[in-house]
Amino acid sequence: MHEDLTHLKYLLIEIESDITACNIMSANAKLNDKVPLRIKIISMGNAEVGKSCIIKRYCEKRFVNKYLTTIGIDYGVTKVTLQERDIKVNIFDMAGHPLFYEVRNEFYKDTQGAILVYDISDRGSFTSLDRWLEELNSEINNKTEVDSIVVCVCGNKTDLKRQVDESEGQLWADSHGFHFFETSALTGEGVNELFQVLFEGVVRTCENGGKREPIAIQLGYTKEQIEAIQRLKNAKNDYERLGLYPGASKDDVNKAYRKLAVLLHPDKSIAPGSEDAFKLLVTARTALLKRC
Repeated sequence: MHEDLTHLKYLLIEIESDITACNIMSANAKLNDKVPLRIKIISMGNAEVGKSCIIKRYCEKRFVNKYLTTIGIDYGVTKVTLQERDIKVNIFDMAGHPLFYEVRNEFYKDTQGAILVYDISDRGSFTSLDRWLEELNSEINNKTEVDSIVVCVCGNKTDLKRQVDESEGQLWADSHGFHFFETSALTGEGVNELFQVLFEGVVRTCENGGKREPIAIQLGYTKEQIEAIQRLKNAKNDYERLGLYPGASKDDVNKAYRKLAVLLHPDKSIAPGSEDAFKLLVTARTALLKRC
């Protein structure tokens, strides 16, 4: 393990040198598609979310059914061609377990693209996205460099029963200016599209002198609406659905109802799940008023 890590560190220095040289050439060449690029991609996310499986699905066109924990860092290389331009992609697949923080923290520098993965059947992996983003910012410690990284947020394991709605993942990614995809490493759904957008984004950033293009966001709904929909769907009782305590008065019930109705009325809200959530809201209000 120690020898492998030492080899990777020397390789990383070589890659970083090549990336710097290639990017300077690319910027000076002004979109010259004959200039090859060598780019660095990392994967981030909790253990067992499927980072390695997504990478293998893309690079090797296969799914590895047996789970093998990534020990520290896995490294791989793949070659792609974008618009007749040769791209050598260096992928650093970082172990998600906290035990390996002291290993992976040395591999954030000079990152150009990142896959930030969570498991849609594990809400804890989704709530951990903020922590991974904090780690990225902390280890690079340079806002300009962080802002230049093309990030694709990936909700993996769409073949399983979900705990995280697609709209939640989309909203989180949009709020940070990141691309968003849902994938299944098992079936291959969404995997090629994810990497295509990631590579194209990194190449455009290189050709733009290291400045990442902003992502257009036109969701049309808010985080508050998504949170209200989730609470109505997942609440244990009608009081919880309306954000009230047992014993609430009629005025309390009606006030809470009106606040949520403004957010979620199907005529005004285009957030996914609004219609069903509004029906739950009406039912909950009716039931609570009968108890008052």
